[in-house]
Amino acid sequence: MSPAPQGSPPAPGRGAGRRRVALISPKGPLFGQSLRYMPLTLPTLAALVPKALDIELTCLDEGIQEVDTDLDVDLVGMTVITGTATRAYALAAAFRARGIPVVLGGPHVTLAPEDAAPHADAIVVGYAEQSWPRLLHDFVAGRLAARYDQAPDLDLAESPLPDRSVLPRWRYLTPHVFEASRGCIHTCDFCVVPSAWGRRPLQKPPEAIVEDLRRMKSRKAIFVDLNLIADRHYARRLFTALRPLGIQWYGLATTLLADDLPLLDLAAESGCRGLLMGLESISPAGLRESRKGFNRPEAYARVVERLHERRIALQGCFVFGLDQDEPDVFERTARFAVEAGIDLPRFAILTPFPGTPLFRRLEREGRLLHRHWERYDGQHVVFQPARMSVEELEHGTEAAWKQVYSWPNIARRLRRTAAPWHVAALTNYGYRRYAHQLKRFYTCDWMIEPPSLGRLLHRQGAQGEER
Repeated sequence: MSPAPQGSPPAPGRGAGRRRVALISPKGPLFGQSLRYMPLTLPTLAALVPKALDIELTCLDEGIQEVDTDLDVDLVGMTVITGTATRAYALAAAFRARGIPVVLGGPHVTLAPEDAAPHADAIVVGYAEQSWPRLLHDFVAGRLAARYDQAPDLDLAESPLPDRSVLPRWRYLTPHVFEASRGCIHTCDFCVVPSAWGRRPLQKPPEAIVEDLRRMKSRKAIFVDLNLIADRHYARRLFTALRPLGIQWYGLATTLLADDLPLLDLAAESGCRGLLMGLESISPAGLRESRKGFNRPEAYARVVERLHERRIALQGCFVFGLDQDEPDVFERTARFAVEAGIDLPRFAILTPFPGTPLFRRLEREGRLLHRHWERYDGQHVVFQPARMSVEELEHGTEAAWKQVYSWPNIARRLRRTAAPWHVAALTNYGYRRYAHQLKRFYTCDWMIEPPSLGRLLHRQGAQGEER
């Protein structure tokens, strides 16, 4: 297909120079709308649109609404993760067939630009703080380039606050989602972060985060930083800045936080009430294989204990399908999660995302089964496991979910939870429902803080009507 006209003049009646731009977050392979919190990508891109340009912006999140491919726009931009790449490419083809140029960016495009480029008129590789405004200027001037790369000296210090007004807040569990930093210093072989963006953490000034929290009048907040303690000096500054606000917050960190008691105490004092940690495996050999040897399974129970002493609940994530894993790993891991008192255990199937060391190794070994990106979602097996069959890996993962979220095991964990009892009970109920309907859900998006019971039941009714 030939590229769409670039920098075409505005349609009659739009006013001189005006451009209509649609930003889209495509949906995953399951088309039901999921429980989720507001994403930050579209609000961040919206805030980066240069005010000097006459642009009318529309933001569409297919997680909560359908996208009409007859949109009357001059340019379409999409943010793409691997699991949504197939859908993004289909949407791109529909828009380009109508002569509308398409820009693709996001993690999948950064990891596999050669895969995305044929489906777009332009791709954005890396973070877009500098390249997205430059792209828009080029588009308006009629000189859209084929590729825009992240500047090596990117600094988030001057980034504008996200414009959350571009998405309907009431359609999400919460709009109180924040990002203080990006990146991680570790090199886990299945993680997309070091492969896509390197190991240098990027940070926003803590004062900007405080301003955003105050602007949003947040009492509870979710931080989506991949590792809040990647830079411990910065983490101390951030937690110190949060402490006077009196908020409750939830985020992601590594198990190393439990070894730094002063930093852990400061996190608790700043309002931390729940953390997601990638425990990954109860096998030291499997952790070494994944370059995550700093995790020590023999210390996991102590991690839980130290968090609970400070009223911090733990969502502990495990991955199945490592080369060391055998068919008994599912029952052993689920039993361990219950005995350790992990508030919310969570399980995923090892996924070799393109561009990662894991993907390259499995490709060399001839173990990749296909490149149907819509199945690269942490829930489907897309490679040949070393010590079990594909079916054993899929069924075993489902069995582990059902085991930890059986009523007796929920009760056992509730007796030790650090969360308020009603919060823990409701969240476990949500995860139990997820565990028994894995094939209907693309992802399980809520963290430690659950939706209200009314909203959860309302969403159940809506999904029943869709069926």
